[in-house]
Amino acid sequence: MSKIYTRTGDKGTTSLVGGKRVSKSDPRLDAYGTIDELNSFIGLMLSVMDGKAESAENIRWIQQKLFNIGGCLATDTTSFQLPDSCKILAQDVERMEKMIDAAQEGLPEQKSFILPGGTQAASYAHVARTVCRRAERLIIALPNDATAPSELLQFINRLSDYLFVLARRINFFAGVNENIW
Repeated sequence: MSKIYTRTGDKGTTSLVGGKRVSKSDPRLDAYGTIDELNSFIGLMLSVMDGKAESAENIRWIQQKLFNIGGCLATDTTSFQLPDSCKILAQDVERMEKMIDAAQEGLPEQKSFILPGGTQAASYAHVARTVCRRAERLIIALPNDATAPSELLQFINRLSDYLFVLARRINFFAGVNENIW
């Protein structure tokens, strides 16, 4: 990219992958914009993590997958084939499930609701979790011509669970007690 600005969106429209122009208020843009917001919060969380609760490699893998999801949601599949690089596969969902299981290992059994908070990194994980849930709702609400593949929805659903468990794990490794409701 030689210039960051193109002026093509100055009238409130943008292009989907495939060339179709849509309003910037299109529900699809809400969905992939929220995925971008989620990715930013995960990056913020990573910037303050100490690496004891989770590897940076796993977090960066999630960020890569979120970029894939953004690409999927930004593609007009009625006129353009979704690139393989934007697909979420069953193996991605399986990896996320294994990450959840690994993050839960050694944590005390959860017997109550847990209020968000604790360390800065855990708090960011909780914020990311809530943004992830909003993204999931926006993706589910997309019109039929923009329906997301089932693996994408499964991945987003597991990611919110992972972020919850990760917040617990971060606090546990930091010696911070959970705030029980």
